[in-house]
Amino acid sequence: MIRILLADDHQIVRQGLRALIEKEKNMMLVAEASNGREAIRAARETNPDVTVMDISMPDLNGIEATRQLNAKQPHLKVIALSMHCDKRFTSAMLQGGARGFLLKECAYDELTEAIRAVNKGKLYLCRKITEMLAHDYIHGIPAEQTSAIDLLTKRQREVLQLLAEGAGTRELAQRLCISSKTVETHRMEIMRRLGLFSIAQLTKYAVREGLTSPEPSP
Repeated sequence: MIRILLADDHQIVRQGLRALIEKEKNMMLVAEASNGREAIRAARETNPDVTVMDISMPDLNGIEATRQLNAKQPHLKVIALSMHCDKRFTSAMLQGGARGFLLKECAYDELTEAIRAVNKGKLYLCRKITEMLAHDYIHGIPAEQTSAIDLLTKRQREVLQLLAEGAGTRELAQRLCISSKTVETHRMEIMRRLGLFSIAQLTKYAVREGLTSPEPSP
């Protein structure tokens, strides 16, 4: 029996994917999460074999959640879900430890096949992602050289996402259980490392790097 954790901030997406999983005799959905922080907690509590992880989620995005899961539970296989065929997101998820990548447009057709593949230790990429990576390889297009993943620490990436989502200093301090002074220190260091000078610039950067969604989830 393959034990599965489903993480996506859109309830309707979770409902559809849950229905697919529940039809399979050898698969069992053990937990659901609506953001990356919930996914990490649920993975610790239920110890699934496979986590299906949306990339763009509030509070903690799927890229950072995957990195943290890979560090704490390296046996857990992660399949990334995204609406965007973007090599930055693909590279960030695979470098973070994901073993599969599905675009949401094909997830309903390929999810169970992807789950079986990664559970056996294989890499599974949907066709469009494979074609994108092959195109870049054939034409010698280099991968992105720098990103928030490389430039910032784990805590700084968490602070950056929450700042980009509109959290103020006091709220951010409460959510991360740190002092307001520490939040300000992180904010100044993030700006220094990225060469950015305003919250608006930080927000644009966070969206571009996949740390947060350009639009709030419904």
